[in-house]
Amino acid sequence: MGAHVSLVLVSHSEKLAEGSRELAAQMAPGVDIEVAGGLEDGSIGTSFDRISGAIEDAAGFAESDSERELKDVVVICDLGSAILSTEAVLEFLPSELEGHVYMADAPFVEGAIAAAVEAASGSDAETVLNAANATANTFTASHPPALGTEATQTIDADGAITKTLKIKNALGLHARPAAVLARLVAGFDAQVTLNGVNGASVIEIMKLGLTGGQEVVVTASGEQASAAVTAVSDAINGGFGEL
Repeated sequence: MGAHVSLVLVSHSEKLAEGSRELAAQMAPGVDIEVAGGLEDGSIGTSFDRISGAIEDAAGFAESDSERELKDVVVICDLGSAILSTEAVLEFLPSELEGHVYMADAPFVEGAIAAAVEAASGSDAETVLNAANATANTFTASHPPALGTEATQTIDADGAITKTLKIKNALGLHARPAAVLARLVAGFDAQVTLNGVNGASVIEIMKLGLTGGQEVVVTASGEQASAAVTAVSDAINGGFGEL
């Protein structure tokens, strides 16, 4: 499944923009992530030309290509003045890009990761934008890790499947495994939670802080609930290649 949405990361720092792109790209391969970081001379700031160029590149815009198929673009900014600079750029973008560019209201790094993982699943721009924006409230509550023993599975009267699994890899559900699970869950026609949080959200999974030896309770409902639980179980029991 290919990504239909590209991302642009706008930062006052070139290093911050590049580092955030590197992190997001590791969790969501195949997503086009352009950056506009710092000024042309390498100093701190935001550049109108860099932002404009990054958005046009992300959208696949080329004035000489009349047959182009434009992509939607979600832009994530690091600070308020980056937002102002981006808004100024949007006023002067080519008319062909109207309706293709969306600005997120999200934490820079967390929003980039969540948006990239959602885009990698083939979601549309509105869904990718919502995934980024949802990270603004991600760290307002804690979800303590579950402790326990061996895997168990139950099915309730409504057909929802609940399975308890033990984390096998020592580092647990850190960034890469969390992204693997989020992409996996997003591919099924099912509603899946891990310890009560959205199984398709890489940020919420990471927030659980689950490490090796702890338990995760997987609950799924919907048409492909059984297949989703099986896939998640296989990924967790396989240790994400870290055993």
